[in-house]
Amino acid sequence: MITIYTTPSCSSCRKAKKWLEEYGLQYREKNLFVTPLTADELRYILERTENGTEDIISRRSKVIMEGDIDIDSMSLNNLIEFVQTNPSVLRRPIIIDDKRLQVGYNDDEIRTFVPRELRDLCVSCESCEKYPTCQGVRGVIAN
Repeated sequence: MITIYTTPSCSSCRKAKKWLEEYGLQYREKNLFVTPLTADELRYILERTENGTEDIISRRSKVIMEGDIDIDSMSLNNLIEFVQTNPSVLRRPIIIDDKRLQVGYNDDEIRTFVPRELRDLCVSCESCEKYPTCQGVRGVIAN
C-alpha cells in the first residue's frame, strides 16, 4: 500500500494525490500536522533514503534557519523528536511503499509506483480492450 505524507497547503501534495487517483492507485494519506510521524515511520523513511536527512528535511525551513538548528549534529533520537515536534521541516509530499520512496512531486519518478502488471498491459491506446483497466499507464510510463 502506498502511503503519502502531506500537509493541507502543499500544492505538490495535491498534484501527487491527483496523479495517484487518476491512475487508480490506492493510497493512505497522513496529514503531518494532524498525525505526526511516529519514530518507527521516520526510521522506515530514513532507511530508504539515498542521502539520509538531506532527502527529507528542508534546511531552508523557517524553524531550522531561525533556530540555527544543526541537523547533522543531532542523534537519531533527537532528530526524531525534533521532526515530530516540527513536522514543517519535512519536504513534501513523502510517498512511500514497501519498495519505493519519493520525496516531492516529480512526473517521471512517481510513475514507479504503478505496479508492473499495469505497466505491461498495453500501450496507450484508447481503442485497446484493456484500456479501461490500465488507462494507458504503459504509454505514460514509456514516455
